[in-house]
Amino acid sequence: MDAVAAHPLAELLDCPPATGSLLNGSAQSIHLEAGESAFRQGEACLGLYLVIAGQFVRRAERFQTRLTLGPARAGDLVELAAALGAGAHTYTLSAQTPSSLLLLPMEALHRAFQAHPPLRMRLLEELAREVSRAYLSCCMNPPVQRRRSSGVVTA
Repeated sequence: MDAVAAHPLAELLDCPPATGSLLNGSAQSIHLEAGESAFRQGEACLGLYLVIAGQFVRRAERFQTRLTLGPARAGDLVELAAALGAGAHTYTLSAQTPSSLLLLPMEALHRAFQAHPPLRMRLLEELAREVSRAYLSCCMNPPVQRRRSSGVVTA
């Protein structure tokens, strides 16, 4: 698990002062009340989100089934996949308590990636670690089999 542990945010976003100023200058603060969604699955991603305060829950719909993907807490980068990939959110992020996010807009991210390419690579590496953590979590917590009333075993 140590190999896939999340890296510190300061390490992930480490970049030259000019690139750091670009990101800092474009950052937007978002405040949400409990029950409000920061974004919804399938919507266009506006950028990279950093949880500043509060607690969020990640939910997705896959194959006509609603899934709770887990919490997001202060210090977590969320939706790396959408920000670095195709640009559509892969899940819905909803505040469970009054919460705050910091948004690094896509335009600023793309300019930062052009100015300092290692930044994109570090974020891609973190996305790979995130996927590995999710996979290991699934392997260590296999689904529980339960019987339906018809006697058929399901997972």
